[in-house]
Amino acid sequence: MRKPTFLLPAIFVVIVIALSAIFIVDEREKALVLQFGRVIDVKEDPGLAFKIPVIQEVVRYDDRILSREVGPLEVTPLDDRRLVVDAFARYRITDVRQFREAVGAGGIDTAEQRLDSILRAKTREVLGSVSSNDILSSDRAALMLRIRNGAIAEARDLGLEVIDVRLKRTDLPQANLEATFARMRAEREREAADEVARGEEAAQRIRAQADRTVVELVSEARREAEIVRGEADAERNAIFAEAYGKDPEFFEFYRSLSAYENALKGGNSSLVLSPDSEFFNYLGSPQGRSAPAAPASQ
Repeated sequence: MRKPTFLLPAIFVVIVIALSAIFIVDEREKALVLQFGRVIDVKEDPGLAFKIPVIQEVVRYDDRILSREVGPLEVTPLDDRRLVVDAFARYRITDVRQFREAVGAGGIDTAEQRLDSILRAKTREVLGSVSSNDILSSDRAALMLRIRNGAIAEARDLGLEVIDVRLKRTDLPQANLEATFARMRAEREREAADEVARGEEAAQRIRAQADRTVVELVSEARREAEIVRGEADAERNAIFAEAYGKDPEFFEFYRSLSAYENALKGGNSSLVLSPDSEFFNYLGSPQGRSAPAAPASQ
């Protein structure tokens, strides 16, 4: 009866020890086998692996691409226009042995803190070598590539590979926003004033051209009118001369009646003339100014 009693616990202990010697490496991770804190083996292929129970332990690290947010930091470009920049990086652990030796038991937390320091330093170094306009323009893609390339060498000492670095936000510090907005408003107002001035200048130029055109058209019309009037007067005088030549006394009578009409216009017209004036010659003589002589009797 005693033999089975001692056999079952022994079998149980053997099974526990055997199970503790087996561990599984997932395809999304890498594993280190440590013995008294020293790296004994690296397990990168997925599947079953073995270790010495109790004496050795397994430390696992993520083999996927990881992201790290870099908190806001102020940079000073060449034009001394301070900017607040947010960035993030994508990285992965490529050498778990070197990673363990570099960060020790701190693991990912310690590695990311050191990676933050590297990214901050490289971001200030690269963005401090260009102007703020370059940072805010399409050239920022080349700047991000420079930051990544600069961080790769230092991150390699941690067993990390920096895959990508991106600038998420690039803003002015809060203290400078109002001054910047005021300057922008002043620039826009100056541009608006320039546009208004150019518009007024163009309007005055158009008005002057229109006034000149009006003067030219009126002058041309008056010239043509004077020509027509002169031609009409000449034709009228020619008609008068021809009529005068045919019957001088009738023509004189007609001219006198026209003079009476012009002189006696209005209801209160008054004329002061001498008694012997010839103005009313046709009105004063019942036979006209000079009656034609009667034909001699034969």
